[in-house]
Amino acid sequence: MIHPSQAPVVLVTGAARRLGAQIARTLHAAGACVAIHYRTSAAEADALAVEFNALHQEGSEESAATFAADLLDIAALPRLVESVVARFGRLDALVNNASTFHATKVGAVDTADWDDLIGSNLKAPLFLSQAAAPHLDRSGGCIVNITDVHAERPLKGYPVYCAAKAGLLGLTRALALELGSRVRVTAVAPGPIEWPEGTDDFPPQERAAIIDHTLLKRMGSPADIAQAVKYLVFDAPYVTGQVINVDGGRTAHL
Repeated sequence: MIHPSQAPVVLVTGAARRLGAQIARTLHAAGACVAIHYRTSAAEADALAVEFNALHQEGSEESAATFAADLLDIAALPRLVESVVARFGRLDALVNNASTFHATKVGAVDTADWDDLIGSNLKAPLFLSQAAAPHLDRSGGCIVNITDVHAERPLKGYPVYCAAKAGLLGLTRALALELGSRVRVTAVAPGPIEWPEGTDDFPPQERAAIIDHTLLKRMGSPADIAQAVKYLVFDAPYVTGQVINVDGGRTAHL
Protein backbone atom coordinates (compact mmCIF):
# COMPACT_ATOMS: atom_id res chain seq x y z
CA MET A 1 0.00 0.00 0.00
CA ILE A 2 1.14 3.56 -0.68
CA HIS A 3 2.59 5.31 2.36
CA PRO A 4 -0.13 7.53 3.89
CA SER A 5 1.89 10.72 3.38
CA GLN A 6 1.88 10.07 -0.38
CA ALA A 7 -1.60 8.59 -0.73
CA PRO A 8 -4.59 10.29 -2.34
CA VAL A 9 -7.19 11.45 0.18
CA VAL A 10 -10.85 10.57 -0.33
CA LEU A 11 -13.80 11.88 1.69
CA VAL A 12 -16.70 9.40 1.70
CA THR A 13 -19.98 10.62 3.19
CA GLY A 14 -22.12 8.16 5.11
CA ALA A 15 -19.09 5.87 5.28
CA ALA A 16 -19.63 4.21 8.66
CA ARG A 17 -22.05 1.49 7.56
CA ARG A 18 -23.47 -0.56 4.70
CA LEU A 19 -22.60 0.65 1.19
CA GLY A 20 -20.54 3.59 2.40
CA ALA A 21 -18.33 1.35 4.54
CA GLN A 22 -17.70 -0.96 1.58
CA ILE A 23 -16.78 1.99 -0.63
CA ALA A 24 -14.39 3.26 2.05
CA ARG A 25 -12.88 -0.22 2.51
CA THR A 26 -12.35 -0.69 -1.23
CA LEU A 27 -10.75 2.72 -1.74
CA HIS A 28 -8.51 2.21 1.28
CA ALA A 29 -7.38 -1.17 -0.02
CA ALA A 30 -6.53 0.54 -3.32
CA GLY A 31 -4.16 2.92 -1.54
CA ALA A 32 -6.26 5.89 -0.46
CA CYS A 33 -6.33 7.65 2.87
CA VAL A 34 -10.00 7.73 3.78
CA ALA A 35 -11.93 10.44 5.61
CA ILE A 36 -14.87 8.55 7.11
CA HIS A 37 -17.85 10.86 7.46
CA TYR A 38 -20.74 9.93 9.74
CA ARG A 39 -23.72 11.62 11.35
CA THR A 40 -24.73 9.39 14.27
CA SER A 41 -22.86 6.10 13.74
CA ALA A 42 -19.79 7.07 15.76
CA ALA A 43 -18.99 3.58 17.02
CA GLU A 44 -19.10 2.04 13.55
CA ALA A 45 -17.01 4.87 12.08
CA ASP A 46 -14.39 4.58 14.81
CA ALA A 47 -14.21 0.80 14.36
CA LEU A 48 -13.68 1.23 10.62
CA ALA A 49 -10.87 3.74 11.20
CA VAL A 50 -9.20 1.39 13.67
CA GLU A 51 -9.45 -1.43 11.13
CA PHE A 52 -7.83 0.66 8.41
CA ASN A 53 -5.08 2.09 10.58
CA ALA A 54 -4.19 -1.35 11.94
CA LEU A 55 -3.10 -2.35 8.44
CA HIS A 56 -0.10 -0.01 8.63
CA GLN A 57 3.14 -0.59 10.44
CA GLU A 58 3.46 0.67 13.97
CA GLY A 59 4.57 4.29 14.05
CA SER A 60 3.45 5.07 10.50
CA GLU A 61 1.00 7.87 9.79
CA GLU A 62 -2.66 7.02 10.06
CA SER A 63 -4.50 6.34 6.81
CA ALA A 64 -8.04 6.92 8.10
CA ALA A 65 -9.86 9.31 10.38
CA THR A 66 -13.48 9.99 11.27
CA PHE A 67 -15.43 13.22 10.83
CA ALA A 68 -18.88 13.93 12.24
CA ALA A 69 -21.29 16.28 10.49
CA ASP A 70 -25.00 16.73 9.86
CA LEU A 71 -25.14 17.14 6.09
CA LEU A 72 -28.45 18.97 6.36
CA ASP A 73 -26.59 21.76 8.18
CA ILE A 74 -25.24 23.53 5.11
CA ALA A 75 -23.07 25.85 7.20
CA ALA A 76 -21.21 22.80 8.55
CA LEU A 77 -20.13 21.51 5.14
CA PRO A 78 -17.20 23.89 4.51
CA ARG A 79 -15.99 23.05 8.03
CA LEU A 80 -16.14 19.35 7.22
CA VAL A 81 -14.00 19.81 4.13
CA GLU A 82 -11.53 22.05 5.92
CA SER A 83 -11.23 19.54 8.77
CA VAL A 84 -10.32 16.80 6.29
CA VAL A 85 -7.74 18.99 4.57
CA ALA A 86 -6.30 20.06 7.92
CA ARG A 87 -5.97 16.42 8.97
CA PHE A 88 -4.49 14.99 5.76
CA GLY A 89 -3.07 18.05 3.98
CA ARG A 90 -5.04 17.62 0.77
CA LEU A 91 -8.24 16.30 -0.81
CA ASP A 92 -8.24 14.23 -4.01
CA ALA A 93 -11.76 12.85 -4.22
CA LEU A 94 -15.22 13.29 -2.77
CA VAL A 95 -17.75 10.45 -2.80
CA ASN A 96 -21.28 11.73 -2.11
CA ASN A 97 -22.76 8.51 -0.77
CA ALA A 98 -24.88 9.59 2.21
CA SER A 99 -28.60 9.35 1.50
CA THR A 100 -32.02 8.97 3.02
CA PHE A 101 -34.74 6.85 1.44
CA HIS A 102 -38.39 6.52 2.34
CA ALA A 103 -41.76 6.43 0.64
CA THR A 104 -43.82 9.59 0.13
CA LYS A 105 -47.45 9.26 -0.90
CA VAL A 106 -48.72 12.04 -3.13
CA GLY A 107 -51.35 13.91 -1.18
CA ALA A 108 -49.48 13.38 2.08
CA VAL A 109 -46.03 14.79 1.23
CA ASP A 110 -45.00 17.45 3.72
CA THR A 111 -42.07 19.84 4.00
CA ALA A 112 -40.27 17.49 6.41
CA ASP A 113 -40.21 14.81 3.68
CA TRP A 114 -39.00 17.34 1.15
CA ASP A 115 -36.29 18.80 3.37
CA ASP A 116 -34.98 15.37 4.37
CA LEU A 117 -34.96 13.70 0.95
CA ILE A 118 -33.95 16.70 -1.14
CA GLY A 119 -31.54 17.84 1.55
CA SER A 120 -29.59 14.61 1.88
CA ASN A 121 -29.72 13.46 -1.75
CA LEU A 122 -29.29 16.73 -3.65
CA LYS A 123 -28.70 19.85 -1.55
CA ALA A 124 -25.90 18.43 0.58
CA PRO A 125 -23.97 16.98 -2.39
CA LEU A 126 -24.14 20.35 -4.15
CA PHE A 127 -22.86 22.40 -1.23
CA LEU A 128 -20.29 19.82 -0.19
CA SER A 129 -18.99 19.66 -3.76
CA GLN A 130 -18.85 23.43 -3.84
CA ALA A 131 -16.79 23.49 -0.64
CA ALA A 132 -14.48 20.73 -1.91
CA ALA A 133 -14.02 22.12 -5.42
CA PRO A 134 -11.04 24.44 -4.76
CA HIS A 135 -9.10 21.62 -3.12
CA LEU A 136 -10.03 19.15 -5.85
CA ASP A 137 -8.97 21.68 -8.46
CA ARG A 138 -5.53 21.91 -6.87
CA SER A 139 -5.12 18.14 -6.82
CA GLY A 140 -6.75 17.45 -10.19
CA GLY A 141 -9.27 15.35 -8.32
CA CYS A 142 -12.79 14.07 -8.80
CA ILE A 143 -16.30 13.80 -7.40
CA VAL A 144 -18.33 10.59 -7.55
CA ASN A 145 -22.04 10.83 -6.74
CA ILE A 146 -24.10 7.78 -5.78
CA THR A 147 -27.38 8.23 -7.62
CA ASP A 148 -29.95 5.49 -8.31
CA VAL A 149 -31.40 3.76 -11.36
CA HIS A 150 -34.70 5.35 -10.28
CA ALA A 151 -33.25 8.77 -11.06
CA GLU A 152 -34.23 8.04 -14.65
CA ARG A 153 -36.98 5.46 -14.12
CA PRO A 154 -39.08 6.48 -11.11
CA LEU A 155 -40.18 4.00 -8.48
CA LYS A 156 -43.89 4.17 -7.67
CA GLY A 157 -44.53 5.51 -4.18
CA TYR A 158 -41.23 7.39 -3.94
CA PRO A 159 -41.72 10.60 -5.95
CA VAL A 160 -39.64 12.91 -3.77
CA TYR A 161 -36.74 10.47 -3.47
CA CYS A 162 -36.75 9.87 -7.22
CA ALA A 163 -36.88 13.61 -7.92
CA ALA A 164 -33.93 14.15 -5.57
CA LYS A 165 -31.83 11.47 -7.27
CA ALA A 166 -32.83 12.80 -10.69
CA GLY A 167 -31.58 16.18 -9.53
CA LEU A 168 -28.31 14.61 -8.41
CA LEU A 169 -27.88 13.00 -11.81
CA GLY A 170 -28.41 16.37 -13.48
CA LEU A 171 -26.07 17.99 -10.96
CA THR A 172 -23.38 15.44 -11.86
CA ARG A 173 -23.42 16.51 -15.48
CA ALA A 174 -23.72 20.21 -14.63
CA LEU A 175 -20.77 20.10 -12.23
CA ALA A 176 -18.70 18.22 -14.79
CA LEU A 177 -19.29 21.18 -17.09
CA GLU A 178 -18.67 23.79 -14.40
CA LEU A 179 -15.56 22.23 -12.84
CA GLY A 180 -13.79 20.90 -15.95
CA SER A 181 -11.03 20.70 -17.01
CA ARG A 182 -9.33 20.03 -13.68
CA VAL A 183 -12.07 18.19 -11.76
CA ARG A 184 -13.91 15.13 -13.08
CA VAL A 185 -17.49 14.55 -11.89
CA THR A 186 -19.22 11.21 -12.40
CA ALA A 187 -21.90 9.03 -10.83
CA VAL A 188 -22.67 5.42 -10.03
CA ALA A 189 -26.34 4.39 -10.10
CA PRO A 190 -27.05 1.21 -8.09
CA GLY A 191 -29.85 -1.18 -8.90
CA PRO A 192 -31.00 -3.88 -6.45
CA ILE A 193 -28.03 -4.04 -4.08
CA GLU A 194 -29.21 -3.80 -0.47
CA TRP A 195 -32.78 -3.56 0.76
CA PRO A 196 -33.48 -0.59 3.03
CA GLU A 197 -33.15 -1.21 6.75
CA GLY A 198 -36.16 -1.08 9.05
CA THR A 199 -38.83 -1.06 6.37
CA ASP A 200 -41.44 -3.49 5.06
CA ASP A 201 -41.87 -1.51 1.85
CA PHE A 202 -40.41 -4.38 -0.19
CA PRO A 203 -42.06 -7.67 0.82
CA PRO A 204 -40.48 -10.92 -0.46
CA GLN A 205 -42.74 -11.20 -3.51
CA GLU A 206 -41.90 -7.67 -4.63
CA ARG A 207 -38.20 -8.23 -4.02
CA ALA A 208 -38.31 -11.36 -6.16
CA ALA A 209 -40.03 -9.45 -8.97
CA ILE A 210 -37.37 -6.73 -8.89
CA ILE A 211 -34.58 -9.28 -9.08
CA ASP A 212 -36.34 -11.15 -11.88
CA HIS A 213 -36.45 -7.92 -13.90
CA THR A 214 -32.65 -7.79 -13.99
CA LEU A 215 -30.95 -9.49 -16.92
CA LEU A 216 -28.60 -11.33 -14.56
CA LYS A 217 -31.48 -12.61 -12.37
CA ARG A 218 -29.69 -11.90 -9.11
CA MET A 219 -28.99 -9.13 -6.63
CA GLY A 220 -25.77 -7.22 -6.74
CA SER A 221 -23.54 -6.55 -3.76
CA PRO A 222 -22.05 -3.43 -2.16
CA ALA A 223 -18.71 -4.60 -3.57
CA ASP A 224 -20.10 -4.18 -7.10
CA ILE A 225 -20.82 -0.52 -6.41
CA ALA A 226 -17.53 0.03 -4.59
CA GLN A 227 -15.55 -1.39 -7.50
CA ALA A 228 -17.29 1.00 -9.88
CA VAL A 229 -16.43 3.91 -7.58
CA LYS A 230 -12.83 2.71 -7.40
CA TYR A 231 -12.66 2.66 -11.20
CA LEU A 232 -13.98 6.22 -11.47
CA VAL A 233 -11.63 7.53 -8.79
CA PHE A 234 -8.42 5.77 -9.84
CA ASP A 235 -8.70 4.40 -13.36
CA ALA A 236 -10.87 6.73 -15.43
CA PRO A 237 -8.85 9.89 -16.17
CA TYR A 238 -10.78 10.57 -19.39
CA VAL A 239 -14.27 9.94 -17.97
CA THR A 240 -16.41 12.82 -16.72
CA GLY A 241 -20.07 13.80 -16.83
CA GLN A 242 -21.09 10.14 -17.04
CA VAL A 243 -23.19 7.74 -14.96
CA ILE A 244 -22.53 4.01 -14.66
CA ASN A 245 -25.62 1.93 -13.97
CA VAL A 246 -24.61 -1.03 -11.79
CA ASP A 247 -27.94 -2.80 -11.86
CA GLY A 248 -27.60 -6.24 -13.40
CA GLY A 249 -29.10 -4.89 -16.62
CA ARG A 250 -32.36 -3.81 -15.01
CA THR A 251 -32.45 -0.52 -16.94
CA ALA A 252 -31.49 -2.11 -20.25
CA HIS A 253 -35.12 -3.00 -20.96
CA LEU A 254 -38.58 -1.76 -20.00
